[in-house]
Amino acid sequence: MSGKSLNIQSIKELMQQKSLLEMEYEYEKEEFCKQTEAVGIAKKVKRGICWNPIRLGRSYYNSLNQLVIELSRTEDLDINHSFEFGKPVRFFEQQFNGDIKLLSFTAMVNYADDERMVVTLPNTQALIEVEGKDKLGVQLYFDETSYKNMFEALADTIKAENNRLAELREILIGKQAIQQRELYPIRFPWLNTSQEQAVNKVLCAKDVAVVHGPPGTGKTTTLVEAIYETLHRENQVLVCAQSNTAVDWISEKLVDRGVPVLRIGNPTRVNDKMLSFTYERQFENHPAYSELWGIRKAIRDAVGSLRNKSQSEKEKIRNRLTDLRNRATEIEIRINEDLFANARVIASTLVSSNHRVLTGRRFSTLFIDEAAQALEAACWIAIRKADRVIFAGDHCQLPPTIKCIRAAREGLSETLMEKTSIRKPEAVSLLNTQYRMHKDIMQFSSNWFYNNELKAAPEVSYRGILDYDTSINWIDTSEMDFKEEYLSDTSGRINKQEAELLLNELELYIKKIGHDRIMDEKIDFGLISPYKAQIQYIRNLLKKNSFFRPYRKLITVNTVDGFQGQEKDVIFISLVRANEHGQIGFLSDLRRMNVAITRARMKLVILGNCETLRKHTFYRELIEYIESIQLD
Repeated sequence: MSGKSLNIQSIKELMQQKSLLEMEYEYEKEEFCKQTEAVGIAKKVKRGICWNPIRLGRSYYNSLNQLVIELSRTEDLDINHSFEFGKPVRFFEQQFNGDIKLLSFTAMVNYADDERMVVTLPNTQALIEVEGKDKLGVQLYFDETSYKNMFEALADTIKAENNRLAELREILIGKQAIQQRELYPIRFPWLNTSQEQAVNKVLCAKDVAVVHGPPGTGKTTTLVEAIYETLHRENQVLVCAQSNTAVDWISEKLVDRGVPVLRIGNPTRVNDKMLSFTYERQFENHPAYSELWGIRKAIRDAVGSLRNKSQSEKEKIRNRLTDLRNRATEIEIRINEDLFANARVIASTLVSSNHRVLTGRRFSTLFIDEAAQALEAACWIAIRKADRVIFAGDHCQLPPTIKCIRAAREGLSETLMEKTSIRKPEAVSLLNTQYRMHKDIMQFSSNWFYNNELKAAPEVSYRGILDYDTSINWIDTSEMDFKEEYLSDTSGRINKQEAELLLNELELYIKKIGHDRIMDEKIDFGLISPYKAQIQYIRNLLKKNSFFRPYRKLITVNTVDGFQGQEKDVIFISLVRANEHGQIGFLSDLRRMNVAITRARMKLVILGNCETLRKHTFYRELIEYIESIQLD
């Protein structure tokens, strides 16, 4: 049988991925248009896709010679927004009749925090247009770039032949077997047995390895060790993740180990340490940058002087511009070569691995963190640059964000890490000791999601806050006649009485612990609901209740997705759903519930309608499990 006929299965699978990604693209584009064109400004602001009004700050050329402008929002500061590095935006002017008029250009987010944003403008004309308007706002625009990169990566992978990408395609989704090196196992006394085995499996892998890290098992610690050890054998590696936040987290840990990191793309968590290893900061700190800056300024001045000049004078200026641009290009190339030569780890999101500064670069090893949250197509963007790939994550926690339900059901939600784990189990290392939560909080998750293979480290097995307190409580609202309300597709459902009960129960628990102890020990609390509307309602109640004022810095309120990667001493979960038909909608995504219930270190309180939820096997068994703990 020929090699080409063996490749048919993997190529068909990638063609199916392309078809599903097109489905998601069309759906998301249509939904985005509905949200932005047919919806008023107030709703867009609430959905976190618009800032209005905005205040303009200074404009300047950054280290990469991009024209940027600073802006800030002055209202609705408590609303979580979706602006982040690399996302396209459109400015708009509010008209007298309340309508909006979009400005003529598309800009790009360079940096965003809670109140301030830096936006890259396409040209000086865009700056003139922005500065000449009153009552300005800014909204997200549909992001074509990410899809373009993913479609391009799928096309490259499909047509790959007689190269390493073709081999990795057949190994990861085809039938080609994985290969391993024979290496003498290395001891890591500071790691547990499963972590040590995982690092050794990474070092032995010629093609692929998977570090499967359930909640609290030290996945990041293990991954950092694997990268550190790999760098004893290789000069440079590429480290990617789906989100900027995940890239920042792993990058910080590597910097703490003394590894020189070059961060491509702006960090989400901005502090001096983070900024110091970004491409932009290292570029402008290079000794040759001051000369480059001077040349760029001379180029801008020369371009500006072309007006009202004679033909001969223009010719002289153009000749000088050619010389200046050639010199600027030479310096840029030299700075780039120095930056990449000095870095041991190149870190970026999967989409940003297609950044122009990485064009033509190859890496012996690619590490993908939080790989279980990444679309398969996004992984192929980075895999094209690598000789082997190491996945790290947990496909029993949050899946990729997919908006088209049909595309998700037909296979878009199945990640490359998940496929590899199922098809190449010999490549997988399960981290089986968790250091986060009381063993009773862990046990249900271990039974349901991890084949009962997790164990609690001795130091956390019996951790608690109050004596004679059970680690998990379920507060049944079925006798209280609470009712859910449907608000919208984007906000979902709300159960106001359940939210009010949650805060009453939280207040009682805080009083039981005592104010002084909470403040001394910095005991923290997380309030979780799968529904945005419920989260917003709980936040508003918290603000109005003076009792919680001293504890506000210790209380975090967010959706399940917002809590990924976090942990708190005490977690309260509001499940919202309460109806006679047993309809639970969003709650049937059990991976999200796995995330929710495993955020708690010492105390977990779940509020939910047992009559509604018992109709689903997962919740019925969870309720019975909690009841069995309370009987013990």
